[in-house]
Amino acid sequence: MIERDALQYLRNWRFDRDRHPLVLRGTRQVGKTTIVNEFAREYDHYLYLNMESNGDRGAFDLNLSIQDTVSLLFARKKQKQGEGDTLIFIDEIQNSPQAVAKLRYFYEEMPQLHVIAAGSLLENIIDIKTSFPVGRVDYLPIRPCSFREFLRAIDRATELLSFDNAELTRPFHTEYMALFNQYCIIGGMPEVVQHYTDHRDLLGVDRICSRLMRAYLDDVEKYCRSNKLTEVVRHIIKYGWYEAGSIIRLGGFANSQYRSREVGEAFQLLQKAMLLELVHPTTSAQVPSIPEMKRMPKLFWFDTGIVNYAADVRTKLIGTNDILDVWRGRIGEQIVAQELLATSNDINRHRSFWTKGKGESGAEVDLLWTVDSKLIPIEVKTGHNAHLKSLHSFMDQSSTDVAVRVWSGPFSVDTVETTFGKKRFKLINLPFYLVWDTERIVRKEL
Repeated sequence: MIERDALQYLRNWRFDRDRHPLVLRGTRQVGKTTIVNEFAREYDHYLYLNMESNGDRGAFDLNLSIQDTVSLLFARKKQKQGEGDTLIFIDEIQNSPQAVAKLRYFYEEMPQLHVIAAGSLLENIIDIKTSFPVGRVDYLPIRPCSFREFLRAIDRATELLSFDNAELTRPFHTEYMALFNQYCIIGGMPEVVQHYTDHRDLLGVDRICSRLMRAYLDDVEKYCRSNKLTEVVRHIIKYGWYEAGSIIRLGGFANSQYRSREVGEAFQLLQKAMLLELVHPTTSAQVPSIPEMKRMPKLFWFDTGIVNYAADVRTKLIGTNDILDVWRGRIGEQIVAQELLATSNDINRHRSFWTKGKGESGAEVDLLWTVDSKLIPIEVKTGHNAHLKSLHSFMDQSSTDVAVRVWSGPFSVDTVETTFGKKRFKLINLPFYLVWDTERIVRKEL
């Protein structure tokens, strides 16, 4: 069993005085059901409902009060309502708009029950104007395993103790980079991580990745409203992995003949499934940074391990001394973007990157991350500090004096002067294995 960070969030939620029903969001097979089943061990009573089952779904279809619905569900599961805490888990809730609508009544009329729901492509329920209980539920994103969770899975959790002080990682840097490379190759899908932990078998990992990709395609195709949309979605899932970490053009994406509108609709559907994110640039070096939606976005997929498999670049990662040498550094940028997103439980947290405004000379900072209302630039690059020209350009416009360079070198903090001497700032040189702790490390230097 992989120890997931989300379990601690669920424990805090359980004892929250203003506890709302909790909706777990995440792509299929990311571990939502497994996490809840593990969490349920801490309860006196547990009711598991699957809305793909006609019987479980039928109880919500009846025009009953929430109290009578709950009584019917307990009777169907041959369980008694008794003393102690009760957890109700409504899985695959997207298949029952009636169950979605009833979530508000759990909160309003039976707050003593602890209710969790999970499902894929929930926005499609909103699209068909189901009465979604806005303001009556909370959300928790469940993402692929982070590097921290991966270390626990492979029984290397003791390394996390030394990570508490970034300076202490320097003597063990080579070993820690080897572990991160291992994580980068395998990725964070729980079934893949568990299989690798148990068997150390990359061929078996490939079989799981192949099956997962087929499942994602089948899942998303259920919601395609036309043959053309199905066709474009298939094209993206077949060839889009090759564009991970790249700025893309929607029209003609991946050497296709599809128009921008058609590709945009397909990407929107895949974003709802949380398989990917189109990250739009901002031209601002200050918060709030408003994305430039008309400019070309950058594509990040949900899991680097699946990218490695689908784009067939895993063998290039095996044995490499520097992740940034592989695939023109795009795997490095993809894994950093993935690790950053894993640091937040906010379903609305998104990644961004920076470019200069129209008519200005081309400059691009790989990623931006907000820490304590400050926009922190993150470059995923090796080399001398003077070569970080885009970063220097950003810092000249920024009110903050801290920047981050993620690389394969050891941790250090340099004081750097921008190219034209306008400003001095702290450059945190962050090894890949510390990206998950970016916010805490940045706060120390702010």
